[in-house]
Amino acid sequence: MLELLKKGMLAGIGAAVLTRDKIRKATRMLVEEGRLSSDEAEKLTEDLVNSGEREWEEINSKFQSSLKKISEDLEVVRKKEFADLKARVESLEQRLSLLEETRSRESGATGNL
Repeated sequence: MLELLKKGMLAGIGAAVLTRDKIRKATRMLVEEGRLSSDEAEKLTEDLVNSGEREWEEINSKFQSSLKKISEDLEVVRKKEFADLKARVESLEQRLSLLEETRSRESGATGNL
């Protein structure tokens, strides 16, 4: 699921780059047609790109918040938390094994007397 979301984000970034190029091409055409001056085209391009970037940041922020909420709702464990718990379990298993060995030796020694 996370991989699919990552691919979606990357596609969005690619679309943003494409959009910048498309805006530049469109404003160049308007300049060639005499509908805009070069300065106006440049300003329009920057305004549209900046507006698009702000929109993208807002969408990305909402997406990140939603993704965080989804992961919290699913009660997904982070890798570090999992590794810490795994290490604790392994430590407890070793301690239990040592305790069982000690008891086994003690009961064997008591049985021999």
